[in-house]
Amino acid sequence: MKKPLDFYFDFSSPYAYLASTRIEALGQELGRDVVWRPILLGPMFQAMGSGPLVDIPLKGAYAERDFARSAQLFDIPYQRPDPFPIATVGAARATLFLRAQGGNLAAAFAHRVFDAYYVQGQDIRDAAILRAQAQAIGFDPAALEQGMADPAIKAALKQDVADAMGRGVFGSPFVFVDDEPFWGFDRFDHIRRWAARQAG
Repeated sequence: MKKPLDFYFDFSSPYAYLASTRIEALGQELGRDVVWRPILLGPMFQAMGSGPLVDIPLKGAYAERDFARSAQLFDIPYQRPDPFPIATVGAARATLFLRAQGGNLAAAFAHRVFDAYYVQGQDIRDAAILRAQAQAIGFDPAALEQGMADPAIKAALKQDVADAMGRGVFGSPFVFVDDEPFWGFDRFDHIRRWAARQAG
């Protein structure tokens, strides 16, 4: 049986949002499930001595243009959120907690959180916004909030971020096909071509 795609993402990454709208279709195309792995870019930026893309001179202005253009080219709804970028530790913990509950909860929740931020312009740092997304997928919002505050979930997220960095993850989105790493929404066609060559 083929290993699932490991989909690493930070909710503060517009490219991760774009990828989130296509990752499941890519998995189906390749005959693989998708494991949604929330991460935090902050520790990775610290390790690289870097910072958010939009804060980098020259490159930041291009990135802002490219976010909107990429969304338009792929017919994905998008509006620049404000504030942006933001810390997404709460949303990441919530997703990790829901993944531990099994089923499709984490993916369904992540889709709604991405939509809330990049389409509806809601501040996903607000616990009330996260509770509303949980309720919309049929999960008890009080249980979600309790899960987000669980020390075990907090520790698990820190460990997952450390493990991701140990695996070479430095940005979002980041996809592993088996042990082959691909960084960026614009690498999805590379993933298809690479998987085809491995199968051939």
